[in-house]
Amino acid sequence: MKVAIIMGSDSDLPIMQDAIDILNEFGIENEVDIVSAHRTPEKLVEFSNNAHLRGVSVIIAGAGGAAHLPGMVASMSPLPVIGVPVKSRNSIDGWDSVLSILQMPGGVPVATVALDGAKNAGILAAQIIGASNPEVLNTIIAYKQSLKEKVIAASERVRKA
Repeated sequence: MKVAIIMGSDSDLPIMQDAIDILNEFGIENEVDIVSAHRTPEKLVEFSNNAHLRGVSVIIAGAGGAAHLPGMVASMSPLPVIGVPVKSRNSIDGWDSVLSILQMPGGVPVATVALDGAKNAGILAAQIIGASNPEVLNTIIAYKQSLKEKVIAASERVRKA
């Protein structure tokens, strides 16, 4: 069980680092690479056609601007793809990225998280893996419980103030 995290450019890494960090926190193996839909189309095809043969279970693909990377990967790979729209310097407030990833044609699904939402992409990838892996499922359960406990503690602090 492994998650591949790809992005169109190294400028996307600060955003995609959140997915890497949460997967590492959950103890889920991940591989990270730059695969540009527009500048390295041959690498995109090779990656998309072969990721499942390398033991990848889920692909997280982050891209800004026209953001074709997640959809192109989803068109060729049998694996679930989670798209992370990235607000990049060449982006129109990120909306171009959001809509490019969100508006996929029937038959080519891409799960899409919020703009710059790589952490949620990592959590979603873990949940997908956890559906068939009890160890990862228990990690997700514990994580969600910790979120609940943080909110309860904050609530108590606020009410006492």
